Amino acid sequence: MMNVSQTMETEEDLLTRLHVQLYHPQQSCKGLFGLLPLGTKSKHSADEPLRLGRDAQACTFALVDARVSRRQLALHAYRTPQSPDLLFAIQNLSQRGRLSVNSSALGYLERMDLPDKALVRFGEYEMLIVRESGEAKGSFEVEFEVLAVPPPRETCMYVPSMSPVMETGSRVINSLPGELSVGLLGPLETDETLMYNS
Repeated sequence: MMNVSQTMETEEDLLTRLHVQLYHPQQSCKGLFGLLPLGTKSKHSADEPLRLGRDAQACTFALVDARVSRRQLALHAYRTPQSPDLLFAIQNLSQRGRLSVNSSALGYLERMDLPDKALVRFGEYEMLIVRESGEAKGSFEVEFEVLAVPPPRETCMYVPSMSPVMETGSRVINSLPGELSVGLLGPLETDETLMYNS
């Protein structure tokens, strides 16, 4: 027979989790993340937007930084008829600053679906947000962590694959026919025999 504490742990394991990893270049000398519940999971109702900004009364989570908008961004939980998963959209609430999500810029009040792994940037802040699916429909949890170094760019962005530089000194892009790509990019190094013969 399970006791109450075991039951509670099982229910918490079923919550969708947003793992938010934060970075700012001056985070060690300024208390930018002092108001955030670092290292603990906080539970939130899925029908309320989660707001991040400078204003601790208007926002769910606050940053201690005068350069951050009073309301910087919001995360909205939602579900679709096609999926049981709790999904999220991100919205820029700042009138003065742009917000980028995996290099897609969002203007004031613009929103987009948040991918399962997203690099969110505003000002000098970088946030890697990773969604871990759960079964609960009415709530989710958020866990904040501060990174010592910026999150890796390649985790969230599509980078066209390029083959290595060949002995000819030409770079070949995989999506283009060989002759076309060499003609577009040209050689990457000079052929010395051509210099002497001209």
